[in-house]
Amino acid sequence: MIKPPLEALLGRVENKYALVIVAAKRARQLKEGALPMVEVDSGNPVTVALEEIAAGKIRFEMPKLGMK
Repeated sequence: MIKPPLEALLGRVENKYALVIVAAKRARQLKEGALPMVEVDSGNPVTVALEEIAAGKIRFEMPKLGMK
């Protein structure tokens, strides 16, 4: 069983692709020394990032469409 549940995570971002990008970027920040925003038992940066997203501690905005 995935914890936090996928439904809880997808309620925080627009789609599963955005979820992967946000989680990967945050996990990278954690690995480079950023402090976690939630308390979890796991030391895995991806797990911590997903818990932060589920808790609503991470904000993400989709960029405007189009390139300049």
